Amino acid sequence: MIFRAILWMALPMVTFACPAAAQPLQILVFGDSLSSGFDLEESQGFPAVLKRKLLADGYDVMVWNGSNAGDTSADGLARIDLALEHHPDLVIVEFGANDMLDGVHPKATSQNLDAIISIIQAHGARVILAGMLSLPKNGPHYVVGFNNIYPTLARARHVPFYPFFLEGVYGHSSLMMDDKEHPNAAGVVRIVAGIASLVERTLKSMASHRTARVSHYRPQ
Repeated sequence: MIFRAILWMALPMVTFACPAAAQPLQILVFGDSLSSGFDLEESQGFPAVLKRKLLADGYDVMVWNGSNAGDTSADGLARIDLALEHHPDLVIVEFGANDMLDGVHPKATSQNLDAIISIIQAHGARVILAGMLSLPKNGPHYVVGFNNIYPTLARARHVPFYPFFLEGVYGHSSLMMDDKEHPNAAGVVRIVAGIASLVERTLKSMASHRTARVSHYRPQ
């Protein structure tokens, strides 16, 4: 009886000494209409389709839709603090299409994206940067300056980089809406198929770091 009483007294101490069970990794999709699910059912939008893909591949995640149709990089910077209230572990940053369409100077877009990435990293979250390409009609000088924004930032900030968010989708009528600017449901599936491997490699890296931290845990 004395041994049993000591055992029951010790159990709460053991419980509190163990590290908390791993929680799902929180992913925030942060961008404009291309990643918000513009004119689609919620279940057809990029965040929902990405979540289904990751869950099917065995990743324990939550995916939050922090994208707003019509946003420029400046709009994203203005609301980054609010978006980070989701406390994400990983943020997929996807801005620039509206900057390009509005003729925003590439230097301004670069500065806004750099600030967004810096703030996210300061909050302890990882970043994947999704790139955009300029339309040829903006002229060769603008095209070069704009297209160089993303690889330059990815190198400077040491973040994983997906060169063109609409890769394999833009210009394909079967994957685009009638406006020829936004992906339809099939286009979103194609985007997810393209970027998923990069997201999963990043999640594996994050999980390995999380495991390393737990393995170094020493109860007091």
